[in-house]
Amino acid sequence: MYRKVLLSLFLLASIVSFAKNNKTVSILGDSYSTYEGYVEPATNWVWYFAEPRVDTTDVDDVKQTWWYRFIKDNGYRLEKNNSYSGSTVCNTGYDGADYSGISFISRMDNLGCPDIILIFGATNDSWANVPLGEMKYSKWTPEDLKEFRPALCYMLSHMSNRYLNTEIVYLINDGLKAEVTDAIKEACDRFDIKYLELKDIDKTAGHPNINGMRQISQQLTKALK
Repeated sequence: MYRKVLLSLFLLASIVSFAKNNKTVSILGDSYSTYEGYVEPATNWVWYFAEPRVDTTDVDDVKQTWWYRFIKDNGYRLEKNNSYSGSTVCNTGYDGADYSGISFISRMDNLGCPDIILIFGATNDSWANVPLGEMKYSKWTPEDLKEFRPALCYMLSHMSNRYLNTEIVYLINDGLKAEVTDAIKEACDRFDIKYLELKDIDKTAGHPNINGMRQISQQLTKALK
C-alpha cells in the first residue's frame, strides 16, 4: 500500500513537471504566420494554403512554417495562432481603408492564456504607407489608433498588462521602413518587451519561402536561448 501511494505521488509529480515544462505559445501575426486550417478564428484570411499558389510560394505543408518549426523543435505547444493576412497593427490599412475589424489591436485580446506570445507584425503598415504618427504612451484616442506609432504603443502597453507573467517577443521583419523598425524597438524598450530583428530572410513574392521559414525559426530559437 505504501509503495502504491509513493508511486502515485511520483507519477503525479512527473505529470505536473511535464506540464510546467511544456510551455504554450500563441501568435499574433499577419500573412507570414498564416496557414490554411491553422488560424483562429478560421475566418481569418491566409496567405499559405494546403494547395499553394506555386507562383507565390513553395510552402505546401504546415510543418514548413516558421512557427510550427519553432514550437516543435523547442518542445512547446500551440495555444492559439491569431494571424490575419494583410492586417496592420493600426486601424488603417491599404489605400487608407478602415482595418479596425482585422488590425492587430482589434485581435490582441484573443490569444488564449499562453506562456509565450510571439508578435510578428508591422510589415503591412510599412508596405501600405499608413500614417506613422508620433510615439504616445498613454491617453490614446480613436484617432491615435489609426496611426502606426501610437497604435503600436497602445498594443504593447495593453498586452504587457493583459498577459501577466507571459513572455512577449516581437519579431521584426527585415526590409521594413527604417521609421517602422525604429518605432518597434523604441516601444519594446519602453514596455520591457523582447524583440528580434530578423536578418536576410529568403522570400518569394515578399513572403518567406521554405528556406525563409527555416531561417526565422532558427534565428528565433537562437535569440531566446
